[in-house]
Amino acid sequence: MSALYDLTVKDRSGNDVSLRDYEGKVLLIVNTATGCGFTPHYDPLEAMYKDLRDKGFEILDFPCNQFANQAPGDAEEIHSFCTMKFGTEFPQFAKIDVNGDNADPLFAYLAKEKPFAGFGKGIKNAAFKKFADMNNKSFGDKAYIQWNFTKFLVDREGRVVARFEPTTDMADVRKAVEELLG
Repeated sequence: MSALYDLTVKDRSGNDVSLRDYEGKVLLIVNTATGCGFTPHYDPLEAMYKDLRDKGFEILDFPCNQFANQAPGDAEEIHSFCTMKFGTEFPQFAKIDVNGDNADPLFAYLAKEKPFAGFGKGIKNAAFKKFADMNNKSFGDKAYIQWNFTKFLVDREGRVVARFEPTTDMADVRKAVEELLG
């Protein structure tokens, strides 16, 4: 049994949700923000969710305001933005911290299972890393997540099998999800 399923998170209303509720499903767990340059990732995420949820796929969305204050609203404002602008239907949870002393245990666990391995190659990604490092320097060894829209892929047994930084092409994320679903 995976330790992932022992964790509990909060829904948008602050109620406890056991990750055991998602046992046996393929999960894509994402920290998000409404005012980020990667916010358009909601479109391919929602398309993937609509196409694959009947095959046992779930996306778990965790808004986070730790990266340049790009998710400033409360839970309902964020949810309204996502549903009206992107038509999102996948579960969105309470806004959390993913870094620092108050990091949600879920993201600390995910990042320990699949640590940061870089944003990829190229000048653009190197420049982005410098920007992210400036933001995250105050978290020291508790800078688990480097930026918004980091995605963790979890198999049906609760194993964290992949980590996708926001710079990863969403087509590659979808391909990995589809391969895992069989």
